[in-house]
Amino acid sequence: MNRLPVAERREQLIEAALNVATREGIDGATVRAVAAEAGVSLGVVHYCFRDKDELLRAMAHTITERNLGRGVAEMPESAPVRDLVLGVLQELWSNIRATRGPQLLTYELTTTSLRHAELRQVGVDQYVVSWAAAERFLEEVERAAGVVWRVPRHIVARSIIATIDGFSLAWLVDGDEDAAYQGLRLFAEHLSTLAVPLDEAALLGSAADDEDEERGADVHPFVSPSVTSGVTALA
Repeated sequence: MNRLPVAERREQLIEAALNVATREGIDGATVRAVAAEAGVSLGVVHYCFRDKDELLRAMAHTITERNLGRGVAEMPESAPVRDLVLGVLQELWSNIRATRGPQLLTYELTTTSLRHAELRQVGVDQYVVSWAAAERFLEEVERAAGVVWRVPRHIVARSIIATIDGFSLAWLVDGDEDAAYQGLRLFAEHLSTLAVPLDEAALLGSAADDEDEERGADVHPFVSPSVTSGVTALA
């Protein structure tokens, strides 16, 4: 057996675990099955991962990063916010469609973590990583389009993840790719309305500061403009 650095061996075992779990479900991804898939001894698996719980957390992290990282990595240097959002969500949806097994495994990991207290951290880690990746995406949109968000970024990030989860799970159930894509596109259109150009935000902030001085009130200096007419607020 080739000797690999621990980091590389962990990656190999995560891939093996994902392959097994995608084929046979989480219950089938035993340490013995993962070792056999990777062509290593049980001792190698135990050396790299304390227990199956740690391996499950690593699997969940890997799936989440793959789902959410690709679109941001390919974001152009500058573009209108609507084009950026639509482009990334379209790329994300293409990736989801191409990885049905791992998508199903994602939800299986989540529900398993809710059923077993010792695995609760698996579900927590999934969403912490997802929310953080969505926030990075929003930061990249701010940079590339020269905008800020009219609502707190972490709330927008949670809305993105909740929407993607909802449409992805519905697609896994009914197989209607077009309905899922059109739903995500509608959300992307809405999301772009939550962005405010920097110059406009600065003017609004200045006006709000003047009003605060007059009232003597301790309030947030940013006043959100009204939602674009005809667009349902999903976030």
